Amino acid sequence: MADSKREIERKYEATAGTRLPDLSRVAGVSAVVHRGVTELDAVYHDTEDHRLAADSLTLRRRTGGSDAGWHLKFPVASGIRDELREPLSDTLPRSLAGLVRSRVRGAALVPVVRLRSARDVHHLVDDRGELLAEVAVDEVRAARLTGGGSTATWTEIEVELADDGDPALLDAVERRLRKAGIRPSASASKLARALAETGPGTAPDSAKKPKKEKAARAEKAREEPAPPTAGDHVLAYVRRQTEAIVALDPAVRRDLPDSVHQLRVATRRLRSALRTYRRILDRDVTDPVGRELKWLAAELGIDRDQEVLDARLRGRLDELPRTLLLGPVRGRLRIRSTARRAGSRRRTVAVLDGKRYLALLESLDALLADPPLLPAASRAPRRALPRALLKEYRRLAKRVGHALDLPPGHDRDIALHEARKAAKRTRYAAEAARPALGKPAKRFAKRMKAVQSLLGDHQDSVVAREALRTLAVQAHGAGESAFTWGLLYGREEAAAAARERELPGVWERASRPELRAALGG
Repeated sequence: MADSKREIERKYEATAGTRLPDLSRVAGVSAVVHRGVTELDAVYHDTEDHRLAADSLTLRRRTGGSDAGWHLKFPVASGIRDELREPLSDTLPRSLAGLVRSRVRGAALVPVVRLRSARDVHHLVDDRGELLAEVAVDEVRAARLTGGGSTATWTEIEVELADDGDPALLDAVERRLRKAGIRPSASASKLARALAETGPGTAPDSAKKPKKEKAARAEKAREEPAPPTAGDHVLAYVRRQTEAIVALDPAVRRDLPDSVHQLRVATRRLRSALRTYRRILDRDVTDPVGRELKWLAAELGIDRDQEVLDARLRGRLDELPRTLLLGPVRGRLRIRSTARRAGSRRRTVAVLDGKRYLALLESLDALLADPPLLPAASRAPRRALPRALLKEYRRLAKRVGHALDLPPGHDRDIALHEARKAAKRTRYAAEAARPALGKPAKRFAKRMKAVQSLLGDHQDSVVAREALRTLAVQAHGAGESAFTWGLLYGREEAAAAARERELPGVWERASRPELRAALGG
């Protein structure tokens, strides 16, 4: 796994004649130490159509300086990026190639821009000599390597916070820079500026357009946009979830907290939208995509379900007094969790590396590029969307009623699980309709989430009991006490029974007629 570093920095415009103000007067800074000038040579790689740059990712191979090697940067927030580093090599390391795979797909990564910088480095240190921030004045020479582009030069100032530094220091430094007439850069990164200034058609007279062309553009800008249709709303939701899948892919590969869960949710939301709004998007096209989304969610579930189960069982053990922890219960649980987690994670990464997953991403792109809209897609959102949403609600109501009619036991557990899936689908349908239907859809989604959460906790208890029984059998076979596992089994059984008693009240609140009426049903 590549080394990771959180980079917090700000960039400022400068000229060759710009001089830094006295930054030792910034609060907390005791001295400014000049570290000399370093020559940096970086070649940035991307697809020919700049897919990485479009998502504000940068991939470079850099020589010179203290951190020569391959660097991949992911945006986190304005001025904040995660930088992953691998040692210098002639070819792109496999770990970094995997992290950009959801964007690159089958396209080749090629050198697109070369940046050579003379970096004049200054360190801001405290009274103990500890680094607070690095201030660099960069004289940059950029050359486009593809597409018949040109070259560009500029000077900029970069202020990067030291590891675990206080971001307030950047505000204080900026005040000093602004007082000296130095303003923030209009470009988020050197690569973005290089692409803008070295691309084809960047010569000065290329900006001169015929008057008729300018007049036509101005007239077009004055035209009133057509009101959004039901199809516009559904496609916007599909696009957001597709973008979320692509963006979360590298987070899963990096094993970031909750990333598998978020990716699985995006997958399920997308599949739900395709199923719910079948009168808007042609199911002959969307059903095959939906089946692949179902497959992906199931594969991700192996890893995610293990996370949920591990957290639940650890929490249950933490609730018990030490006197009731008989035998090596924590050790046995840890061994089980580690073995299962390692296997599920390897499987998840293998799925993301597989051809089937990449084919799914391509099919989603194709769907968005040429959406299979049906006649209902042209209708007003307030006419078309509630109908589909309330159809989902009726399916949920039927499943909840069926589950409540059954006696406690295995059959009811299965029925409640089916009701949970219907509640989730109804909630997602309401979330998709929220931009068009407003507060009624928001309130409806909130009520459906309450039903889903209760049924989800019930299902988690069912799964936990199966695991606890297995742990008890293993402990008994090893000559250990199975008392603690049996105790937890009983507590989970009681928790499930409590959720079943709560369900009628939660469902009554969620199914109030006035809420459905507000949606148009």
